[in-house]
Amino acid sequence: MNTIKTKDGIHIFYKDWGRGQPIVFSHGWPLSADDWDAQMMFFLNHGFRVIAHDRRGHGRSSQTPDGHDMDHYADDLAAVTAHLDLKNAVHVGHSTGGGEVARYVARHGDDRVAKAALISAVPPLMVKTAANPGGLPKEVFDGFQAQVANNRSQFYRDLASGPFYGFNRPGAKASEAIIQNWWRQGMGGSAKAHYDGIVAFSQTDFTADLQKIAVPTLVMHGDDDQIVPYADSAPLSAKLLRKGTLKTYKGLPHGMPTTEAGTINADLLAFITS
Repeated sequence: MNTIKTKDGIHIFYKDWGRGQPIVFSHGWPLSADDWDAQMMFFLNHGFRVIAHDRRGHGRSSQTPDGHDMDHYADDLAAVTAHLDLKNAVHVGHSTGGGEVARYVARHGDDRVAKAALISAVPPLMVKTAANPGGLPKEVFDGFQAQVANNRSQFYRDLASGPFYGFNRPGAKASEAIIQNWWRQGMGGSAKAHYDGIVAFSQTDFTADLQKIAVPTLVMHGDDDQIVPYADSAPLSAKLLRKGTLKTYKGLPHGMPTTEAGTINADLLAFITS
C-alpha cells in the first residue's frame, strides 16, 4: 500500500493515479478515500492526476488514539502533498473534508494550490453559539458521540439509509449498494477517531481560515442537506472567501457527490478548467 509517515509517527494511506494536473480529494466523516471513487475515475479519464488519502484513524491509515483535530488533519494532508511534491493542485473536500481543505490552505499556504472546492462542507461552524445562532445545538453532536460509543454499526446504517443521502425523503429510492458501501467504509475506521472527529467537525470555527484563502474556491451545497444544514454553511462560507463562488443544488442531499455524481463531476470539471 502507498503510505507516508507523519512527523508524529502516523501512517497515512493514499491513492495516486494518473498524470496531469493533480486533484486532491479529502473525504467526509467517518468514511475513507473510497468515497471518492466516482470522482477519481471521472477525472482520471479526463486526463487529471487524482489523489485521495484516508484521514488518520479512518480507512487504512493508522488507528491512533490521538490527533483527531483539524490541525492534525491539515498537517497530514500537507505531508501527503509535500511527499508527492504536488504543484498547481486543486483541493476538493466533502463535509469534514471541506473543513480539512480550508484549514490546510489557511495553515500551510497556497503555494501548491491552484483552486479549491468545498462540497456539503462543515465551515464556517456547525455548532450553535452566541456568535452562530443558526448552528445545531451541541446536544445533537453529544448524541452522535453516544451512538458511536455504544452502537456505531447501527448508527452508521441508520445514517446511510436515511438522512445522509436523503433516502428518508418521500419518493426517494434507496440504494442498498450505496448504503452498504457507506457502512463498510465507516466500520473500517476507528471508533475512537470517529468519536473525537465529531468534536473536530462540529466545534471547529473556520471563519478565519476562510478569510485567509486567496485562491478561487467553489462552494457546492444541496439545499436539502440534512447533515450540514445549508443556511448556516454554504452561503456564509462563500461570503467569507475572497474569491468564493456559491453553487446551490435544489433538493439535493449531503451525499450528492455519490447520488448525483454526474452533475457534481461536470460542475467541478467546468470550475477546474475555467
